[in-house]
Amino acid sequence: MLTHIDHVAIAVRSIEASLPLYNAALGLVHTGTEEVAGDKVRVAFLQVGESHIELVEPIGHSGVTRFLERQGGGIHHIAFATDDIEADIAALVRRGVEMIDPRPRRGSRGTLVAFAHPKTTGSTLIELVGHLPG
Repeated sequence: MLTHIDHVAIAVRSIEASLPLYNAALGLVHTGTEEVAGDKVRVAFLQVGESHIELVEPIGHSGVTRFLERQGGGIHHIAFATDDIEADIAALVRRGVEMIDPRPRRGSRGTLVAFAHPKTTGSTLIELVGHLPG
């Protein structure tokens, strides 16, 4: 079951150039930056309540690189926390949603993630995020 919005991801060309707006100007707490090598991105998380803003910067040619070329930046995807990612993937598939990731894979912050294809979600890239115990 989806429990809350985990994060809203914003594609940026540079995390360092973007952090001052979110951190200093908006007062959001920067909780960490890490590289997600498999997705060829660096991500920085800023906490807002129980959710986060995720700044996503490409570190190689990736889907985020193509997004920046087409859109110039901005909201890239919305991520929902789930208490059972495998069950939620199966439920989405039963409802006709095509999954980019038919099985969960490792994401940032030690999570399991799976993306739904935007061609079946009204042009919005949706991510499921399963937080591991501990």
